[in-house]
Amino acid sequence: MSLGAWFLLGLVLLAASLRWINPLRGYQFTGWILVAVTVAMLHPQQCLHAGSLDLRSPWLILTVVQLVMFGMGTQMSLDDFSGVIRQPRGVLVGVLCRFTVMPLTGFILTKLVHFQPEVAAGVILIGSCSSGLASNVMAYLARSNLALSVTITAVTTLLAVVLTPLWMKWLAGTLVQVHALNLMVEIVKIVLVPVGAALLHDYLKHTSPAKRRLIHVLAWIGAVILAMLLWLDVWLQAIPPHSSARILLPLGEYGLGAILFGVLYHVLAGMLPWLDRWVPTLSMAGIVYFTLVTTAAGRDQLIAIGPWLLLVAVLHNSIGYALGYGCSRAAGLDKTSARSVAFEVGIQNGGMASGIAGAAGQLGTMGLAAAIFSPWMNISGSLLANYWRKRPVQVVMDEK
Repeated sequence: MSLGAWFLLGLVLLAASLRWINPLRGYQFTGWILVAVTVAMLHPQQCLHAGSLDLRSPWLILTVVQLVMFGMGTQMSLDDFSGVIRQPRGVLVGVLCRFTVMPLTGFILTKLVHFQPEVAAGVILIGSCSSGLASNVMAYLARSNLALSVTITAVTTLLAVVLTPLWMKWLAGTLVQVHALNLMVEIVKIVLVPVGAALLHDYLKHTSPAKRRLIHVLAWIGAVILAMLLWLDVWLQAIPPHSSARILLPLGEYGLGAILFGVLYHVLAGMLPWLDRWVPTLSMAGIVYFTLVTTAAGRDQLIAIGPWLLLVAVLHNSIGYALGYGCSRAAGLDKTSARSVAFEVGIQNGGMASGIAGAAGQLGTMGLAAAIFSPWMNISGSLLANYWRKRPVQVVMDEK
């Protein structure tokens, strides 16, 4: 075997072995990300096609990103949103920092490091996305305020539908063509639809049998309406692509599809109790897929700008941690909560950024930032979480 093949085999064995090494188990996902990057850099063409199937197909990208977001959504619950009432100041600080500090930091960094427009737009894009669910894992590992972390993730995920397109329009509109309404629709499809289906599954687990039966009936009625709407798609071909009818009808289809999928998944999960445990793992596999295809599609770009993009990722991520923590303390939050906010601000939803770039047909340019930022955020988050875990806040009175 060649030296590259031996190196790749060593990485695969290392990533697989991390599962059984307790101190390093938290780095297993990062290990598989590094494997995907290495494979894509060494064999880019083989990573872009599976037979006659183009792995960059917009429909394939959309399907995978919806499954990724659904898997993430199964780790949320409707109770997460009640944290807004219990910890309003912490949620407000986290949300404000997430949707001001990170988009603006990304924009400033693209002015300091002159990337081509599509790559720069990708940096702004990942800064404008919601918090990543990895932040909840880091908050758990750090023994910080996990309830606050989960609530901020849930709230920013919903707000991203509106705020991400607005920031992209304001900050990246001169770099790439941005149709805010179209981007909003894409985020609804990528985020709100699968997460909504997951939250419906959570609701069905805890509601009364009578309400569960009612929702099942409504889901089947929705399935009939969905079939009719799909038939009407034939008439959409003559309608201009940016018209309201062309936008709103597919939204109705996806909304009804989410309800039907949430109900069907709930029934299936009741028959297969292990399913809820495996879906998040499949979600992580989807992110590895995005990393593989994105890196392969943008290999030549990465060779040219990879070190600079990594530098921007490190700076962006570090500024997020620092300002998230600093603003929280300045707002009067205790140290435990401030640590959670730091993770929420510093760690972005790379899967969402990849899905948006893929839907725009710019996976190899706009999607490069997500491919570089995601593994780095997992590495830095794990290091920071373990550092704080070893330095717990001992006395409540000292937190102030």
